[in-house]
Amino acid sequence: MTDLGLLWVIAAGLMEPIWMVSLQKYNETKNLLWGAVVLAFMFIGPACLSMATEGTLPVSIAYAVWVSIGTVMTTLAGWLLYKDPIDRYTLLFIAMIVVGVAGFDLVVG
Repeated sequence: MTDLGLLWVIAAGLMEPIWMVSLQKYNETKNLLWGAVVLAFMFIGPACLSMATEGTLPVSIAYAVWVSIGTVMTTLAGWLLYKDPIDRYTLLFIAMIVVGVAGFDLVVG
């Protein structure tokens, strides 16, 4: 993975929990400001992903890393902010996602 491409993918992945938490806030309050935040970050995340793939970074790798970062960070945000349960099976399957993406990067990248 190229360094700049990796930074764009990480930025894109970090946008995922922001819009998911904002969506929860919008659902709780019906405040249009939260709705605007949701829409903005739903656009910013894929835009960052697009920037990541403009160089030599393959779309397949960028997308897999983006989704795995988003999954891990959204699960963590749900646990910290909303007391979503995380049991050993959740941790196991998240670890499988991370290991799978790392393996995919080794094979394809």
